[in-house]
Amino acid sequence: MVYTFNFIDRQLLSILQESIKLDLGLSDGQLGLLTGFAFAVFYVTAGIPIARFADKSNRRNIISVAIGLWSVMTAVSGFAQNYWQLLLARVGVGVGEAGGSPPSHSIVSDIFPVEQRASALGIYSTGVNIGILFGFLLGGWLNEFFGWRVAFMVVGIPGLIISLLVRFTIAEPIRGGAENRTDTQSVVPFKSVLALLFSRASFRHMALGAALNAFAGYSSSSWTASFMIRSHGMSTGELGTYLAVILGLCGAIGVVLGGVLADKLGKNDRRWHMWLPAITGIICLPFMIATYLADGPYMALGLSVVPGILFNVYLGNTLAMTHGLVGLRMRAVASAILFFVLNLIGLGLGPTFVGFLSDALEPTLGQESLRYAMLYVLPIAMTWSIIHFWLAAQTLREDLAAAPD
Repeated sequence: MVYTFNFIDRQLLSILQESIKLDLGLSDGQLGLLTGFAFAVFYVTAGIPIARFADKSNRRNIISVAIGLWSVMTAVSGFAQNYWQLLLARVGVGVGEAGGSPPSHSIVSDIFPVEQRASALGIYSTGVNIGILFGFLLGGWLNEFFGWRVAFMVVGIPGLIISLLVRFTIAEPIRGGAENRTDTQSVVPFKSVLALLFSRASFRHMALGAALNAFAGYSSSSWTASFMIRSHGMSTGELGTYLAVILGLCGAIGVVLGGVLADKLGKNDRRWHMWLPAITGIICLPFMIATYLADGPYMALGLSVVPGILFNVYLGNTLAMTHGLVGLRMRAVASAILFFVLNLIGLGLGPTFVGFLSDALEPTLGQESLRYAMLYVLPIAMTWSIIHFWLAAQTLREDLAAAPD
């Protein structure tokens, strides 16, 4: 539920941005900054000190405060009268959301043993897709009937209730309890965690693989609605419903099955946790290209189902292997470091780069500039991601064996 609301608030802007662009007179580059770089910089920067705090204090309370902050800032977005006010509100959302995932990842890893961890983190990560589902569905229809400002307010307010629910119903688990490992209570310095992770070739490659996969995934989830509206003339209500199913429901199925399958295959060889996202990336490529070349809206949406299912298969696997490389009181910080790389490149550069490229192509391609910006960039990012996941598998077993207590 926490991660679902995290992504509803984040994803909402994507289905609303054509209305916001018209109302506030924005360019694609400015929209890309709102959904990408400006949000991501504060999200990843705030994430590391919050994760440090989570490794030595009560993680549940941190999550509760974080939800309250990002929900208030989402509602405030509906009152923005110009670009800079909306940008500042989105920065506030980013700072709040930075306190959601690293403490949550750490809690999940303390509840489930290593042989179930990719599945558990995969199930947690369905919050991405369920959030996308409701973000597109609610945002699309609320925008069509009431406007984009009301959509922000309606979606932001329920998060305050979730904040209280987390605070008073979730227990803080014993660190290392699922693995029968003893918590030394000592907090490892940030520099030591950073040095440990980047000394492992498997982490360097899986972080880059995840970041480049996210570059394609975040760009797609941020810009597909605008692409379908501009190139295929769809309304936000109808489009939001289709995208809710394709990127939301189908994506949730994919991320859970990806974690479960990796845990099943990984009992014999842990390298399957990296091989699987490499294989699913290869399957995605031709469907991604065909989506942006399709002539009709329903053909484009049909082709996008396969990437919709497979885009986030990497997430639970990468998180599980990152936690396997570090000690008990390093996990929240390890998640934050992984997310720093993943979100700075994936969320920060992906939507922003596509937006500015679309602006650059507009004088020659007109309203089709966004279609070709996505076609030129996203398959390259996915191919690059596949290479890094394959390379991560080469040293994964040795690096896991060398993990500290």
